[in-house]
Amino acid sequence: MKRALVTGGAGFIGSHLVEGLLKKGYVVRVLDNFATGRRENLAPVVNKIELIDGDVRNLTTVRNACQKVDVVFHEAALPSVERSVKNPLESNEVNIAGTLNVLVAARDAGVRRVVYAASSAAYGNTATLPKVETMTPDPLSPYAVGKLAGEQYMKVFAQLYDLSTISLRYFNIFGPRQDPTTQYAGVIAKFTTCALEGQPYPVFGDGEQSRDFTYVENAVLANLLAAEAELDPKQSPLLNIAYGERTTLNQIIDMLNELTGQNLAAHYGPERAGDVRDSHASLERAGAILAYKPTVDVLEGLRRTLEWYRGK
Repeated sequence: MKRALVTGGAGFIGSHLVEGLLKKGYVVRVLDNFATGRRENLAPVVNKIELIDGDVRNLTTVRNACQKVDVVFHEAALPSVERSVKNPLESNEVNIAGTLNVLVAARDAGVRRVVYAASSAAYGNTATLPKVETMTPDPLSPYAVGKLAGEQYMKVFAQLYDLSTISLRYFNIFGPRQDPTTQYAGVIAKFTTCALEGQPYPVFGDGEQSRDFTYVENAVLANLLAAEAELDPKQSPLLNIAYGERTTLNQIIDMLNELTGQNLAAHYGPERAGDVRDSHASLERAGAILAYKPTVDVLEGLRRTLEWYRGK
């Protein structure tokens, strides 16, 4: 029987991953301190999992969580570029020190593999698109620095301790359960709420900035593949996980207006510090190593997301 630990398993991506693991027959344990995760995200499966209310910054807690586990999916993080700019110390404690705790605990517990939620924020503003994993990183925020440091720790633990690790650089994951109410909410969560409430879309910049928006089901697929892939223990691959196409914010607005039968306007404001202008992933390496191929496109993902928010 395969046993998995999902740190941050009550979060937006983590809770979807928990459901995906259960469907695959895993015994699932979740570690979350509910700083950004929500208990309601796990409500449909709470009787099928073991839930530990704890923090990755506490090594003893993480050690206990890693006992008798085959695979650790490290999703726990303090998300948001903006939040990290305002509080770099807290971002560092959770995203760097917390990740190191997870690796130490996994190594000492004899875990087979750690799958790490890395971020496309590590690339920064690259003149060349699509972004490929061999590019020199250029992080523009404490959040991006923290996620990049996590990748380096994954690599070092693979090389020094034969702990199999793999880093998945997520590109703008969106979907149901993303919290639109916080000031750090993902742009699609905010836009979806605006579409349903008939409010203008708040845009920082001219709306022509692009992202490789990726429906959450694609990210779950990548994690499941990463857990099972045949890997050299010292290899520690780094892979882009995205849909593989660029979509501008203005295009997202057009799609949401089309899906809701409206013509809501955008309210354009100044650009935000630390934000990347354009993002687009090459999926060549993920395809070669994991046979990863996204299954849900942006428009269908938006339709499903709208449906979920309507049902809340």
